[in-house]
Amino acid sequence: MKRYVIISIILLALSITVNAQNRHGRSDFDPAKLKAEMEQFITKEACLTPIEASIFFPVFDEMMRSERALFDQIKTLQQVKPATEQGCADAVRKRDMLEIQIKELQQQYHNRFLKILPASKVYDALRAKHRFHRRMFKQGVCRMGK
Repeated sequence: MKRYVIISIILLALSITVNAQNRHGRSDFDPAKLKAEMEQFITKEACLTPIEASIFFPVFDEMMRSERALFDQIKTLQQVKPATEQGCADAVRKRDMLEIQIKELQQQYHNRFLKILPASKVYDALRAKHRFHRRMFKQGVCRMGK
């Protein structure tokens, strides 16, 4: 009888945990769905034609992957505080360099965007990307440093 009570308590605890995760949207997060929503949002906000979108988004996705790699390096630096003053100084300098690399990368891709789309659409697309990320962050969908 004790065995059945213990098993029932464990099953109840597991179901509560799974239910709580579902309510907070963590277990059903779909990166492909989020990407599709972002592309749809940017396409609409920047008034991209289907041809423009088909040219723009492969380059945009490439930029996002490159940025993610640099953001991941920053995240790694932040996970453990160095034990020495010199180690901390080196970590600060390394983060600064990575942030500069992110900005340089963005500048390179923005210049590529300007070669494939009118400047007004590039402006609107970048603005839409920012607005989309802000909206998702407020909804708790996007997590910094996934």
